[in-house]
Amino acid sequence: MMRMPETRPYHHGDLRAALLAGAERTLRDRGATALSLRELARETGVSHAAPGRHFKDKQALLDALALTGFERMTRALEAADDPTLAMEERLTALARAYLGFTIDNAELLELMYARKHDPDVSEQLAAAVERTITPFLRLVADAQRRGEIVEGDPERITLHAGATLHGIAAFTANGSLPPQDALDSVGEVVHHLLHGLRPR
Repeated sequence: MMRMPETRPYHHGDLRAALLAGAERTLRDRGATALSLRELARETGVSHAAPGRHFKDKQALLDALALTGFERMTRALEAADDPTLAMEERLTALARAYLGFTIDNAELLELMYARKHDPDVSEQLAAAVERTITPFLRLVADAQRRGEIVEGDPERITLHAGATLHGIAAFTANGSLPPQDALDSVGEVVHHLLHGLRPR
Protein backbone atom coordinates (compact mmCIF):
# COMPACT_ATOMS: atom_id res chain seq x y z
CA MET A 1 0.00 0.00 0.00
CA MET A 2 1.39 3.38 -1.03
CA ARG A 3 1.99 5.82 1.83
CA MET A 4 1.12 9.44 1.30
CA PRO A 5 4.08 11.78 1.81
CA GLU A 6 4.08 13.34 5.22
CA THR A 7 3.31 17.02 5.41
CA ARG A 8 4.04 19.37 8.26
CA PRO A 9 0.88 21.39 8.77
CA TYR A 10 1.23 24.74 10.45
CA HIS A 11 -0.55 25.17 13.71
CA HIS A 12 -2.76 28.23 13.92
CA GLY A 13 -0.17 30.46 15.59
CA ASP A 14 2.84 29.13 13.71
CA LEU A 15 1.72 30.25 10.26
CA ARG A 16 0.93 33.76 11.42
CA ALA A 17 4.35 34.07 13.07
CA ALA A 18 6.08 32.65 9.98
CA LEU A 19 4.27 35.11 7.71
CA LEU A 20 5.18 38.04 9.94
CA ALA A 21 8.83 36.97 10.07
CA GLY A 22 8.91 36.65 6.29
CA ALA A 23 7.19 40.01 5.88
CA GLU A 24 9.73 41.69 8.13
CA ARG A 25 12.60 40.22 6.13
CA THR A 26 11.04 41.54 2.92
CA LEU A 27 10.46 44.92 4.55
CA ARG A 28 14.10 45.11 5.62
CA ASP A 29 15.52 43.92 2.30
CA ARG A 30 13.19 45.44 -0.28
CA GLY A 31 10.74 47.79 1.42
CA ALA A 32 7.00 47.78 2.06
CA THR A 33 6.05 48.07 -1.61
CA ALA A 34 7.59 44.63 -2.26
CA LEU A 35 5.35 42.92 0.28
CA SER A 36 2.87 40.47 -1.21
CA LEU A 37 0.69 37.93 0.60
CA ARG A 38 0.93 35.59 -2.38
CA GLU A 39 4.73 35.74 -2.39
CA LEU A 40 4.86 35.25 1.37
CA ALA A 41 2.68 32.17 1.00
CA ARG A 42 5.04 30.78 -1.62
CA GLU A 43 8.11 31.47 0.53
CA THR A 44 6.44 29.90 3.57
CA GLY A 45 5.38 26.83 1.63
CA VAL A 46 1.61 27.17 1.99
CA SER A 47 -1.20 27.71 -0.48
CA HIS A 48 -1.74 31.24 -1.72
CA ALA A 49 -5.08 31.33 0.12
CA ALA A 50 -3.63 30.29 3.51
CA PRO A 51 -2.44 33.78 4.63
CA GLY A 52 -6.04 34.98 4.27
CA ARG A 53 -6.92 33.11 7.45
CA HIS A 54 -4.71 35.57 9.35
CA PHE A 55 -4.55 38.72 7.23
CA LYS A 56 -7.48 39.78 5.07
CA ASP A 57 -5.22 41.94 2.88
CA LYS A 58 -1.80 43.56 2.68
CA GLN A 59 -2.90 46.46 4.89
CA ALA A 60 -3.83 44.05 7.66
CA LEU A 61 -0.37 42.51 7.36
CA LEU A 62 1.28 45.95 7.61
CA ASP A 63 -0.80 46.78 10.67
CA ALA A 64 0.22 43.51 12.31
CA LEU A 65 3.88 44.22 11.55
CA ALA A 66 3.59 47.68 13.08
CA LEU A 67 1.87 46.24 16.14
CA THR A 68 4.62 43.67 16.72
CA GLY A 69 7.17 46.46 16.33
CA PHE A 70 5.59 48.58 19.05
CA GLU A 71 5.27 45.54 21.30
CA ARG A 72 8.97 44.74 20.86
CA MET A 73 9.92 48.35 21.51
CA THR A 74 7.91 48.32 24.74
CA ARG A 75 9.65 45.13 25.90
CA ALA A 76 13.06 46.69 25.18
CA LEU A 77 12.17 49.84 27.13
CA GLU A 78 10.66 47.97 30.06
CA ALA A 79 13.77 45.78 30.27
CA ALA A 80 15.99 48.88 30.34
CA ASP A 81 14.00 50.78 32.98
CA ASP A 82 15.50 50.47 36.44
CA PRO A 83 13.76 52.63 39.08
CA THR A 84 16.71 52.14 41.45
CA LEU A 85 19.00 54.18 39.18
CA ALA A 86 19.56 57.90 39.62
CA MET A 87 17.40 60.04 37.33
CA GLU A 88 20.09 60.81 34.74
CA GLU A 89 21.33 57.22 34.56
CA ARG A 90 17.80 55.89 34.31
CA LEU A 91 16.87 58.23 31.46
CA THR A 92 20.15 57.45 29.70
CA ALA A 93 19.40 53.71 29.88
CA LEU A 94 15.91 54.24 28.45
CA ALA A 95 17.21 56.55 25.72
CA ARG A 96 19.90 54.06 24.75
CA ALA A 97 17.31 51.25 24.56
CA TYR A 98 15.08 53.39 22.35
CA LEU A 99 17.90 54.38 20.01
CA GLY A 100 19.19 50.82 19.91
CA PHE A 101 15.78 49.62 18.77
CA THR A 102 15.49 52.33 16.11
CA ILE A 103 18.97 51.59 14.74
CA ASP A 104 18.35 47.84 14.56
CA ASN A 105 14.87 48.22 13.04
CA ALA A 106 15.02 51.28 10.79
CA GLU A 107 12.64 49.98 8.10
CA LEU A 108 10.20 48.60 10.63
CA LEU A 109 10.29 51.89 12.56
CA GLU A 110 9.34 53.82 9.43
CA LEU A 111 6.32 51.57 8.98
CA MET A 112 5.43 51.81 12.69
CA TYR A 113 5.30 55.59 12.66
CA ALA A 114 3.47 55.72 9.34
CA ARG A 115 0.73 53.49 10.77
CA LYS A 116 0.75 55.35 14.10
CA HIS A 117 -0.26 58.60 12.40
CA ASP A 118 -2.87 57.04 10.11
CA PRO A 119 -6.34 58.44 10.91
CA ASP A 120 -7.77 54.92 10.66
CA VAL A 121 -5.34 53.41 13.17
CA SER A 122 -6.92 50.55 15.12
CA GLU A 123 -7.58 50.76 18.85
CA GLN A 124 -5.20 47.85 19.40
CA LEU A 125 -2.36 49.63 17.60
CA ALA A 126 -3.10 52.96 19.33
CA ALA A 127 -2.93 51.19 22.71
CA ALA A 128 0.39 49.57 21.76
CA VAL A 129 1.79 53.00 20.87
CA GLU A 130 0.70 54.36 24.25
CA ARG A 131 2.47 51.51 26.05
CA THR A 132 5.81 52.54 24.53
CA ILE A 133 5.48 55.89 26.28
CA THR A 134 4.70 54.42 29.71
CA PRO A 135 8.32 53.86 30.90
CA PHE A 136 9.17 57.51 30.13
CA LEU A 137 5.99 58.79 31.79
CA ARG A 138 6.76 56.69 34.87
CA LEU A 139 10.30 58.09 35.04
CA VAL A 140 9.10 61.70 34.72
CA ALA A 141 6.41 61.22 37.39
CA ASP A 142 8.92 59.62 39.76
CA ALA A 143 11.42 62.43 39.21
CA GLN A 144 8.76 65.09 39.79
CA ARG A 145 7.76 63.43 43.06
CA ARG A 146 11.37 63.60 44.22
CA GLY A 147 11.78 67.20 43.08
CA GLU A 148 14.47 66.28 40.53
CA ILE A 149 12.79 67.97 37.55
CA VAL A 150 10.31 70.79 37.03
CA GLU A 151 6.61 70.44 37.74
CA GLY A 152 4.25 70.24 34.81
CA ASP A 153 2.29 67.83 32.66
CA PRO A 154 4.31 64.58 32.53
CA GLU A 155 2.97 63.81 29.06
CA ARG A 156 4.14 67.17 27.70
CA ILE A 157 7.59 66.79 29.27
CA THR A 158 7.82 63.26 27.88
CA LEU A 159 6.81 64.53 24.43
CA HIS A 160 9.63 67.09 24.42
CA ALA A 161 12.22 64.55 25.52
CA GLY A 162 10.87 62.01 23.04
CA ALA A 163 11.07 64.53 20.19
CA THR A 164 14.77 64.96 20.90
CA LEU A 165 15.41 61.21 20.87
CA HIS A 166 13.30 60.67 17.78
CA GLY A 167 15.22 63.45 16.02
CA ILE A 168 18.49 61.64 16.69
CA ALA A 169 16.92 58.41 15.46
CA ALA A 170 15.81 60.16 12.27
CA PHE A 171 19.31 61.58 11.68
CA THR A 172 20.69 58.07 12.12
CA ALA A 173 18.13 56.57 9.73
CA ASN A 174 18.88 59.10 6.95
CA GLY A 175 22.65 58.70 7.28
CA SER A 176 23.38 62.10 8.84
CA LEU A 177 24.62 60.50 12.06
CA PRO A 178 26.49 57.18 12.26
CA PRO A 179 24.67 54.70 14.54
CA GLN A 180 27.59 54.28 16.92
CA ASP A 181 27.97 58.05 17.25
CA ALA A 182 24.27 58.27 18.13
CA LEU A 183 24.62 55.62 20.84
CA ASP A 184 27.85 57.14 22.16
CA SER A 185 26.22 60.57 22.47
CA VAL A 186 23.18 59.44 24.46
CA GLY A 187 24.65 60.38 27.83
CA GLU A 188 25.56 63.86 26.61
CA VAL A 189 22.12 64.39 25.07
CA VAL A 190 20.37 63.34 28.28
CA HIS A 191 22.67 65.61 30.31
CA HIS A 192 21.73 68.59 28.13
CA LEU A 193 18.05 67.69 28.38
CA LEU A 194 18.18 67.64 32.17
CA HIS A 195 20.55 70.55 32.79
CA GLY A 196 20.16 72.81 29.76
CA LEU A 197 22.94 74.41 27.75
CA ARG A 198 23.69 77.41 29.94
CA PRO A 199 27.13 77.35 31.58
CA ARG A 200 27.18 76.59 35.27
